[in-house]
Amino acid sequence: MTHLWVRAESRPNEDRVGITPEGVADLIARGFTVTVEDSPRRVLPTDAYARAGAAIAPEGSWPAAPDDAIVFGLKELPDDGTPLRHRHVMFGHAFKGQPAGQALLRRFAAGGGRLYDLEYLTDEEGRRLAAFGYWAGYAGAAVSLKAWAAQQRGGICGPIRAYADKDLLLDELRAQLDATGRARPRALVIGAKGRVGTGAADLLVAMGAPVTRWDMAETAHGGPFPEVLAHDIFVNAILAQPGAPVFVPATAAAPGRALTVIGDVACDPASDFSPIKVYDRTTTWARPVLRVADRPPLDVMAIDNLPSMLPRESSLDYAGQLLPVLARLDRIEDGPWVRAGALFQAHRDRLTQT
Repeated sequence: MTHLWVRAESRPNEDRVGITPEGVADLIARGFTVTVEDSPRRVLPTDAYARAGAAIAPEGSWPAAPDDAIVFGLKELPDDGTPLRHRHVMFGHAFKGQPAGQALLRRFAAGGGRLYDLEYLTDEEGRRLAAFGYWAGYAGAAVSLKAWAAQQRGGICGPIRAYADKDLLLDELRAQLDATGRARPRALVIGAKGRVGTGAADLLVAMGAPVTRWDMAETAHGGPFPEVLAHDIFVNAILAQPGAPVFVPATAAAPGRALTVIGDVACDPASDFSPIKVYDRTTTWARPVLRVADRPPLDVMAIDNLPSMLPRESSLDYAGQLLPVLARLDRIEDGPWVRAGALFQAHRDRLTQT
């Protein structure tokens, strides 16, 4: 019997969840055992999971879960260095040379556990089977517009928060943009045909901002890309990976540009393959942007859990996509799970051999 253990998220400002109570009921009907940790912050209440048939465990109790439990969460585990003995399903951010990811792989190697990274659950053609991308792009474009509006007031973007629904976000953002008294900024979205880019463009259009949409055809020549600097806002919606072109070189921070806001929704500044070279660390909810230049200002937004600004919409969307994949956990050595497991094994072996 497959035992799925849904852990509470430990990261601040993370209210999302990857499975709904209805999804839990579906898995139980298939013969799964499901345990859900209590969480006062999770956007979907714990008692709804109990009514669906899940066993309820204390928050953060997953280290004591049975050896055969598969621990399922979204964002990172507490960074305490302890060995990891379970099989974990999560976004590990461990396969592109990130320092924190290498530390995570060492914890798995020490404990004998395995990582099934949600980013790498794919079909036979390599297409992701579930992603938060649309809402990441949507929220990332919203924060980018907030940053631009703050610049028009002579300031810098202040802390952001979660919204009960997207209409509340849209109403607040529209008021902030109207208060500047200026025409809407011109935005460029690269990766516009993907989930992230589609979400970003939809938000920008909803706010009346003119949008230039680029995808593979427009970037195939490899650069340079002076058009990026000719827009007020640039939203990056492509993942850092080998062969990715550089859209914003380090020299782009110099004067003589219209660009004042970069929304790096795919933020991976620690990767050698990052297409944006003017910054070196992610930003936070408390400090959403990093100012990398003045006269004119250039602010970079690089928050790595943007969908949690809209936790209800993003959780329901993602959980719906992921449930058919979770339902195959009873065949974890088959299909997308075996592919994700093999990728982990290759990276773990490479780490232990160096």
